[in-house]
Amino acid sequence: MDYKSKNILGGSDKKFKKEDVNIVDTKIAKQSVIATSLGNAMEWFDFGLYAYLAITIGKVFFPEIDSSFQLIYAFATFAIAFIARPIGGFVFGMMGDRIGRKNILALTLIMMAGSTLSIGLIPSYATIGIAAPILLLITRLIQGFSTGGEYAGAMTFIAESTPDKKRGFLASGLEVGSLVGFIAGAGLVTLLSYLLGPDKMVEWGWRIPFLIAGPLGFIGFYFRSHLEETPAFKAMAKAEKEEKHRASFKEILTHHWKPLLICIGIVLFYNTTNYTVLTYMPSYLSEELGYGETKGLFLVLLLMVLMIPIILGMGYLSDRIRSRNRIIKGALIGNILLSIPAIMMMKTGNDFIVFLGLLLLGSQLACFQGTLPATLPSLFFTNVRFGSLAITYNISTSLFGGTTPLVVAWMVSITNNSMIPAYYLMASCLFGLIIVGFFVKETAGRSLRGSMPAVEDLNEIDEILKNPDEALWWKEELNMEIDEEKIIGLGHNRGVSIK
Repeated sequence: MDYKSKNILGGSDKKFKKEDVNIVDTKIAKQSVIATSLGNAMEWFDFGLYAYLAITIGKVFFPEIDSSFQLIYAFATFAIAFIARPIGGFVFGMMGDRIGRKNILALTLIMMAGSTLSIGLIPSYATIGIAAPILLLITRLIQGFSTGGEYAGAMTFIAESTPDKKRGFLASGLEVGSLVGFIAGAGLVTLLSYLLGPDKMVEWGWRIPFLIAGPLGFIGFYFRSHLEETPAFKAMAKAEKEEKHRASFKEILTHHWKPLLICIGIVLFYNTTNYTVLTYMPSYLSEELGYGETKGLFLVLLLMVLMIPIILGMGYLSDRIRSRNRIIKGALIGNILLSIPAIMMMKTGNDFIVFLGLLLLGSQLACFQGTLPATLPSLFFTNVRFGSLAITYNISTSLFGGTTPLVVAWMVSITNNSMIPAYYLMASCLFGLIIVGFFVKETAGRSLRGSMPAVEDLNEIDEILKNPDEALWWKEELNMEIDEEKIIGLGHNRGVSIK
């Protein structure tokens, strides 16, 4: 009997009944979302600072480089940290499937805050020479390592803590937390740039945002350390304790290779769009289109504020229409059709039209952010969810997301074609349309793979009992010819809470 069969059939063969349905306390679920999102906001405040200080960091740490290449060097340091993300994803992801989601989320936050604080303490190139960019690189690698377990862990935690019919809306709160972190970082950098001016920012002002990271990290740690572990993980841990078997990395690759590849494809277009709009655009407006540094930062900051209600709206809509895939495909088509007009609008120089161009791209990104935090965790079974998601998310982000600012800036510099960002977005979204259109099964309103349904209302249970095959829709994916009794019994062994 292979690993898959043994893991599924090792438990009891009890029939699906009322007690098997997980009843979620909506109040506790919302508290979990808020606490996780707050921690994620702290994380992305730390991580986002570097992106919005890229021009200043280039001047501080690479002063002997020609000014036209300082931004590229700064983004290279930004991108190289993504080498550590898959390693962090592997380490923290496998640990998260063994010791719990909550513990890993607390650990990654402290590591991120500490490394970000350290950046603010590094002497400049003028003070210690080549040691300055080396120390910067080391701290960025630590940031990348800790981030490897952060976002995948947060998605996993929220997905496993929410009722099936509200997962889209509640999971979208995670991206709101990310945006709030970005907004706080960008807003602080914009305010300091306005108050201090470019000279003082280069001299000492750039350090202030990084030094704030320490206290914020401890606040986020407090919230996360008071979270309850997810019901799905508790049930899985109990089942696997009885079976004395935990999935290895080899078993994940062997038995879950298809969702691994699908996840990599989804994250490719998701983070290419994300890093183009929120990370590269401030520098693009300043360096390529001649906008003032402060104005470019302010426009993207305003964009992020307006994206928040769109994100929540898309999450809510996905639950109402029971379809996240339709929203994702609509945004992919939108990016393909609107990227060129959006960049052309930015080139007009008119502030209002420039912002409308940004809004065209930002609204499509908001559609992704409102739906994908619930979609990605649903690709994997409970006992491998954290590890599989962390590994694939970070591999794809490292290869295609974190490198986006560097690649696009380099392509613009060698071609002198300011339309490159549009072409880059269009290509990634065309690929994404193929992935979502042909390979992603709709999961809105359904239970997570390997879990019994999660509801918030007792009245929903009767409806589920009338159609147990729909409740355990994912059983067909196992492709195993076993009788119905054993199929029902497999839920317990995939991490389902049997009360």
